[in-house]
Amino acid sequence: MNDIAIELKGIDKRFGLVHANKDINMRVRKGTIHGIIGENGAGKSTLMSILYGFYQADAGDIFVDGKKIVIRDPNAAIAAGIGMVHQHFMLVENFTVLENIMLGAEESQVLNAGIAKARDELRRLEHEYELEVDPDAVIEELPVGLQQRVEILKALYRGADILILDEPTGVLTPAEADHLFRILEQLKSQGKTILLITHKLREIMAVTDEVSVMRRGEMVATRTTAETSVGELAELMVGRHVLLQVDKGPATPGEVLLSVENLSVRDRRGVEMVKNVSFDLRAGEIVGIAGVAGNGQSELLQAISGIRRAVSGKVLLQGEPIHVTGTADPSELRHRGLAHVPEDRQQMGLVLKFDESENSILGYHDDPKYLNGVFLNIDAIRKDATDKIDKYDIRPPNPRLKTANFSGGNQQKIVLAREMERDPAVLVIGQPTRGVDVGAIEFIHKRIIEMRDAGKAVLLVSVELDEIRSLSDRVLVMFDGRIVGERAPDAGEGELGLLMAGVEDSKEAAQ
Repeated sequence: MNDIAIELKGIDKRFGLVHANKDINMRVRKGTIHGIIGENGAGKSTLMSILYGFYQADAGDIFVDGKKIVIRDPNAAIAAGIGMVHQHFMLVENFTVLENIMLGAEESQVLNAGIAKARDELRRLEHEYELEVDPDAVIEELPVGLQQRVEILKALYRGADILILDEPTGVLTPAEADHLFRILEQLKSQGKTILLITHKLREIMAVTDEVSVMRRGEMVATRTTAETSVGELAELMVGRHVLLQVDKGPATPGEVLLSVENLSVRDRRGVEMVKNVSFDLRAGEIVGIAGVAGNGQSELLQAISGIRRAVSGKVLLQGEPIHVTGTADPSELRHRGLAHVPEDRQQMGLVLKFDESENSILGYHDDPKYLNGVFLNIDAIRKDATDKIDKYDIRPPNPRLKTANFSGGNQQKIVLAREMERDPAVLVIGQPTRGVDVGAIEFIHKRIIEMRDAGKAVLLVSVELDEIRSLSDRVLVMFDGRIVGERAPDAGEGELGLLMAGVEDSKEAAQ
């Protein structure tokens, strides 16, 4: 038992009628990276929240370093040497790195002495674990990859020997994810134990030593990573064979449904993020926009969908202008046949305090089928939501549950169901499978292909290059706010990668 960092015995947890964890048993060896995978709603985040003290188990015991402990809150978890890096970072955005790391762990009554001590400790941690970050930088000015480092440093500063990371690459670019994995290997080499919750099976295969699989609240298997495969893990997660490649026939493009001409867009700081972009999108095709996050893709989608004003340029929807520099309105565009799945479901796609059924009609609440005179028809809304829950396998299947209580992947399904079921002519979709498990990815990809084959036009933005190449009929690459190239989806990864890095003559450079 001396080599076991964490042991869970008989962990059981219910939320009303939802049985989130069912008699879970698990062991995690010291100094290893242990993956935990499962479909959205499988119970993995609930299990880790119990370990970190956010929830209390209804039954079961927790052992840390062979000793039975009771973890009543996160402070007790921290005292036991357990730290957690959440999927959505818990940082004060207008505080500095150092202030965030100290927050809640101040040790000196004399503030300046406490700051000096914290700065020295932070410098030591940065050097020891190769987690360099400017301690005086303001959080909101840091890229997301560095914000994640701050979360890791917060846990280490509090003495964590066991780190829980919940979907850590869900908000990272591929390059940032690679750097994170190097950090995790460094932490492991220093004797830290890491629990990695992720839905990305290739990441599991690349970085973990062992992997536990959960399905519908139960622990169904634990495997040594070197002795399993992506296919076996996917089947264990879902309980059936999963198609890991997108199955689609050739596109048959028709008339132009969306035309973008010389579009330029600034962000809220006044920086030009989209620079003179032009392209056409036709019925019956999927056009993917590839690029490293932060190169203007977000602002492009927001301008097309009426959320952000453009500086200049023209956009035509089914031949009629969208007034992108002035009066464009998302509600008007929805009624004209343009649906938008935003990149950030929590900030722009949902109202988390609303019921699932309320979010399922958000933006379409003036549809007569949801009305009873001037009032909302609650029964009709809940019936419609129940139909979408069934069709999109949203879990738990409860239209009255607050949307905040759904997992990230199921929140994504709520947004997708709302927008796709309106049968739009044009679907503008950002990061369709961010934070979504392998079974749901298969389902979402099928629905996107079905929309294309039904004659819809789909504009797709994703930081997952494999997703762009698998789904798209044409690939546009953005760098520094510009379209720097168009390629067929079977273009080499190296060629597309060079374009994403701004090397515009990438065909020659890749040779």
